[in-house]
Amino acid sequence: MASKLAIITGGSRGLGKSAALKLAQQGVDVILTYHSNEAAAHAVVTEIEAGGARAAALRLDTGDVGSFAAFAQQLQQLMAAKWQRDRFDFLVNNAGIGIHAPFAETTEAQFDQLFNIHFKGVFFLTQQLLPLIADGGRIVNVSTGLTRFALPGYAVYASMKGAVEVLTKYMAKELGARGIAVNAIAPGAIETDFGGGAVRDNAQLNGFVASQTALGRVGLPDDIGGAIASLLGENSGWINAQRIEASGGMFV
Repeated sequence: MASKLAIITGGSRGLGKSAALKLAQQGVDVILTYHSNEAAAHAVVTEIEAGGARAAALRLDTGDVGSFAAFAQQLQQLMAAKWQRDRFDFLVNNAGIGIHAPFAETTEAQFDQLFNIHFKGVFFLTQQLLPLIADGGRIVNVSTGLTRFALPGYAVYASMKGAVEVLTKYMAKELGARGIAVNAIAPGAIETDFGGGAVRDNAQLNGFVASQTALGRVGLPDDIGGAIASLLGENSGWINAQRIEASGGMFV
């Protein structure tokens, strides 16, 4: 039986990289996208292929809706050439950036950048790729714990993720006829370079988050990569239209 094939946006680092590696360990082949760091993306591809799965990387700016049609064409050509197939099974909308700014000081440019990447991009990239997703496939949209609890400085970022969580329900409802399950996964604070790496590098912030988390530590990329891989595992197909928080019990 042919391997499943996953598309992961922002798969060259952080949560996307972890999800790619965890899925590959389950025997899933991966096409990951990267924005600017081609070398890091190809390093992930090399690591996946060393483990026995197949992988490839394509450049994509998820904030540039006008580039999506050309990307879809590239993706089709890549799947045909490397996998001899015209459909993929899993889409993980993971790519993102972090902008920390108080509500009163957030600029329109910051708002537009977060909107384009975290909501408009997710909406129209998924729409563009619908003909390439296999019936019975699955979509995971990456959200954030910040839609449940509020921390100053994330008004726009969290609002866009809140929109994605509502969109997730509508996707699930409207794609259900094709057997496609759609869920949102909401990470808590994770030690990555996201948002300048503050959670990872600021000992005071790290300690505060750990003290507010039931499991007593800050999350690691593999905590989320493993959760995404589990959601896409063969035993999770009946989970649909859900917001699943993976935060170790943060602010419970």
